[in-house]
Amino acid sequence: ISRWQRDLTDSTVLRNLGVAFGYCFVGYSALERGLGKLQLNAERVAADLDASWEVLAEAVQTVMRRYGVPKPYEKLKALTRGKGRMTAEVIREFIQTLEIPEDAKARLMELRPDTYIGKAAELARRA
Repeated sequence: ISRWQRDLTDSTVLRNLGVAFGYCFVGYSALERGLGKLQLNAERVAADLDASWEVLAEAVQTVMRRYGVPKPYEKLKALTRGKGRMTAEVIREFIQTLEIPEDAKARLMELRPDTYIGKAAELARRA
């Protein structure tokens, strides 16, 4: 190799890696401080969940599929789209109209948005 040739092993990218890691460290430190200042507004979270009964559509659709109800997605779509706010009364009235066993209806009627987690725990264990 001639002394006039550039040694590419000492490239600008490699020389500036430390700078990139330094900026990342500063950013992560600032993020950690910022997240430490956050406080949970439990009342607001509870109110949001209480106003979000549509989250139970997943459970209802799963039970409908289990018992062979035809076109469960389409039925729930018709119920939830463009109808305004989904309330406990609306979802419970819909559950009562389903042609599924009474014990399945009873289990669905007991569900609430603030307690329903679906398969989240199982999926988290897999990850």
